[in-house]
Amino acid sequence: MAQNGSEAGPLVAGVSGRYASALFELARDERQLDAVAEALNQFDGLLKESADLRRLVRSPVFSAEEQEAAISAILEKAGITGLAANFIRLSAANRRLFALPGMIAAFRSLVQDSKGIVRAEVRVAERPSETLIEEIKASLKDIAKADVDIDLVVDPSLIGGLVVKMGSRMVDASLKTKLNGIRLAMRAAR
Repeated sequence: MAQNGSEAGPLVAGVSGRYASALFELARDERQLDAVAEALNQFDGLLKESADLRRLVRSPVFSAEEQEAAISAILEKAGITGLAANFIRLSAANRRLFALPGMIAAFRSLVQDSKGIVRAEVRVAERPSETLIEEIKASLKDIAKADVDIDLVVDPSLIGGLVVKMGSRMVDASLKTKLNGIRLAMRAAR
């Protein structure tokens, strides 16, 4: 995670990994992996939708008590309970909310690895139909020889087409890239 050379990246990755591993082991032992994953995905969705919630999670200005109280209210309103809610509250109590997005991602990876699921990021210019999404999943499943879970990212700058990242592989079939290629070819032909 440390892209700028700071030492905060490895610390966040380490904290995220340790918390996620502990939650994974507990959820697995309690046979609640799917329920915890679903609740964490729900909270992750709330994080993505709310700038105020992201600010609460990231800001060191709020005290642990303020964060705990606010998070408890959010969890209650969202109906998030059980191990996932306790985990999120523990993160607030331990002043680790800033690492929660990384913890959720690390937990998701552990669950997928345990189930043999491959993750792929699919970037598209506009949201495709559910039928097309299923076709993309089926194509990726054939390539990966495993179940594939996709992260769909809408990126209007692509203009059209799609970009797929799966593991260390990437396929860029976006109109933006093709137009850039044509532009470069035309410059070279001058």
